[in-house]
Amino acid sequence: MSEADRLTHVDRQGKARMVDVSTKTAVRRSATARGFIALAPRTVQLVRENGISKGDVVSVAKIAGIMGAKQTAVLIPLCHQVEIEFVDVQLTLQQDGVAIEAVARCTDKTGIEMEALTAVSVAALTVYDMCKAVDHQMRIGPIELVEKTKERPD
Repeated sequence: MSEADRLTHVDRQGKARMVDVSTKTAVRRSATARGFIALAPRTVQLVRENGISKGDVVSVAKIAGIMGAKQTAVLIPLCHQVEIEFVDVQLTLQQDGVAIEAVARCTDKTGIEMEALTAVSVAALTVYDMCKAVDHQMRIGPIELVEKTKERPD
């Protein structure tokens, strides 16, 4: 197996490990993730009308997604703590559910894609939690990374 084919979070004996980024240079990085939670049309209408008993689903899920991104290194065991400089979570009501997009940026030694993915996941879980009393058929997914960038140092 070549060095490029080796999993970075596994040592030569196959045991989990944190990747050593101590010699890497901090560069500007960004990531965009998207997800979807399917809802019944009546649930979408209740969310649109702010008729869910737990409150404003879109606003609460947006804040929860941002907070989730900030907790990524606590939630994912081998994730590095990165200096998050920006996170935005957008939720868009559609006829059959809620589309979620998160953008995260940092200047650090390792990427920020896990933070973007966590933001989408936590936002979707929050929608689920807030709507579970009225919709028992909700489905989360897919959740995916759609873009990841890294600026090269000068």
